[in-house]
Amino acid sequence: QEPVADVRFVSPGLFRTLGIPVREGRDFDARDTRGRPQAVIVNETVARTFWPGQSPIGHRLKPGFAADTPFFTIIGVLKDVKQGGVDQKTGTELYFFVDQTAGVQPPGPGLNLGGFGTMNIVLSTTLPLASLSPSIERIVREADRTVPVVRLRDMEGVFAESIRRPRLLAQLIGAFAGLAMLLAAIGTYGVLSYMVAERRREIGVRLALGADRIGMLVQIMRQGLVLSGLGVALGVVSALGLNRLLASLLFGVTPTDTATMAVVIVTMTMVAMTACWVPAWRASRLDPIVVLRDE
Repeated sequence: QEPVADVRFVSPGLFRTLGIPVREGRDFDARDTRGRPQAVIVNETVARTFWPGQSPIGHRLKPGFAADTPFFTIIGVLKDVKQGGVDQKTGTELYFFVDQTAGVQPPGPGLNLGGFGTMNIVLSTTLPLASLSPSIERIVREADRTVPVVRLRDMEGVFAESIRRPRLLAQLIGAFAGLAMLLAAIGTYGVLSYMVAERRREIGVRLALGADRIGMLVQIMRQGLVLSGLGVALGVVSALGLNRLLASLLFGVTPTDTATMAVVIVTMTMVAMTACWVPAWRASRLDPIVVLRDE
């Protein structure tokens, strides 16, 4: 009862042209002509869903529930393709050989398609699209003058359109993340500067009594990094708590991805160290006589 999300009708060579590998079995070829046993290629999701832990090659399936629909024998397993977009979950897909199925009405040996609404033709060429377009249109007109050629574009354009929304979201998230990091650095610097300013007399007295300037620098840096570490820890906990919301905006990485978390922690620690260094260095350079006289 598992639903099959997508059914596609293809010709031999499509997978090779698009660079989609056949993980197991074979592609359609001259053996799969009309009148021969009906063949079908499934994607990896179908194989995992219906035949977990075993090879689906040689197994048969029937698309739909009509009694006169023939069984199809699985001859290959195709690598999963994200037909709905790079940010969408891959569904189950069946690939039928168009030469075996087109124009054959039940109860014949083929699958009733009801005619094609549209057809996508893929060409592999080294020629630029602008120079190839007139030739394509001429060939199509020679075959059928009523058939229009629409949306002629290269694969770079197809790919750019498919990732347009995820790319925009990634750019927005990146911009907001950069702004948040800048605000964090400014805030850290402001807090530490205020903390050092409030302790000017204490620092002056300690330096007058012989405190080591390097030790003073290390102490102020330590205090700043402790505060920054608490902030980073709170941010990580918050990110883990909001992982469901973040998951809808991410592609190719999870909110709990260890490498990403490590990069964020190291980056924020470096920002905190940079923000701590300036006020700490200024505090270590204070002249105790000047500080005590001002007080």
